[in-house]
Amino acid sequence: MRTKFEQCLTPDERTLVASLDTPQRIQAFLDTVAYEPAYFNRCPLRVLRERRGHCYDGAVFAAAILRRLGYPPQVIDLIPESGADDDHMVAIFRQNGRLGAIAKSNFAGLRYREPVYRSYRELVMSYFEHFFNTERARTLRGYSTPLNLAEFDALNWECDDAGIDAVERRLPALRRYALLPPAAIPTLTLVDARIFAVDTLHSDPEGFYRPGGH
Repeated sequence: MRTKFEQCLTPDERTLVASLDTPQRIQAFLDTVAYEPAYFNRCPLRVLRERRGHCYDGAVFAAAILRRLGYPPQVIDLIPESGADDDHMVAIFRQNGRLGAIAKSNFAGLRYREPVYRSYRELVMSYFEHFFNTERARTLRGYSTPLNLAEFDALNWECDDAGIDAVERRLPALRRYALLPPAAIPTLTLVDARIFAVDTLHSDPEGFYRPGGH
């Protein structure tokens, strides 16, 4: 029996989705999706059809496809210093008892993670060195508890943008965990200019967060 998501697909779309049969292939598809600097939430079906999306769209798309492979459709919100950067969302999966992640980002270093991490915190920490703003400040400060998108099935989140908006409204209510001890924050150094150059290679400058506002 087809899921609601599969019922929304054309035959060609079903063939494409069926080819995304590993987390690595889901990430490879997301890497072909154009980064969308304008803020508009796209459901997985729209991402598939328009080949556009920002990090939130990409994570939710990945969660939907991971679900077809038998994984829970779970996402984690990576939380920056207030006013210093955008949040970043990743879809998570577990293989052989270890955690990995799939993500869409304007920054090269904020995308896929191999399933080698023992805990959510360890996985999130792998993003720390690559999570910085246009002033090269390291901005990652915390992360949310995982959110299982199956909770929103009644809103048809895989095929309806309104369902994705409802997911976003839920994010502030999730339990959050601090990543750094307060004493460490004032001593953080700027990201090396070479790392900044590599991680922003082929990025869309229109999608950069400017400290103090988008």
